[in-house]
Amino acid sequence: MTDEVAAARAILDRAAPQLAHLWMIRTFLKHAEEVQDHDDILEVPRTLFDAIRAMEPAMEAGDYVRALHKLRGKFPKVETVRDLYLARYREVSDHTNHQMASQSLDAAVKTLSEILFGDKA
Repeated sequence: MTDEVAAARAILDRAAPQLAHLWMIRTFLKHAEEVQDHDDILEVPRTLFDAIRAMEPAMEAGDYVRALHKLRGKFPKVETVRDLYLARYREVSDHTNHQMASQSLDAAVKTLSEILFGDKA
C-alpha cells in the first residue's frame, strides 16, 4: 500500500463515524412526515444519500484515493444542505427531534470538514 493510499484510507476511517451520523440524520428526515411537503428540505436527505453513496463503488474496489476524492467533491453540497436545514428547520417543526437533528448535522459536517480538509469549520 502506497503512502497516498494509506493516508486516504486513514482519513476515510476517521470520517466513517461522521458519515454514519449523517446517514442517520438522512434516514430521520427522509421518513419525517412533516418534511414531506417541503421540497427544499427534502434536498437534505437526498444530498446526504448522494454524497455517501457516491464513494461506495470506489470503497468496494479498495480505491481509497478515488473514494476520498469523491467525498471531498460532494462535500460542498453537504455544507449547503446543512446551512439550509439549520436556517429552515423551524419552519417545518421546532420539535426536539428537529432541534437535535440540526445540532447533530452541524456537528457532523464541521467534524467531517476538519477530517477531510484539516480546517476548523
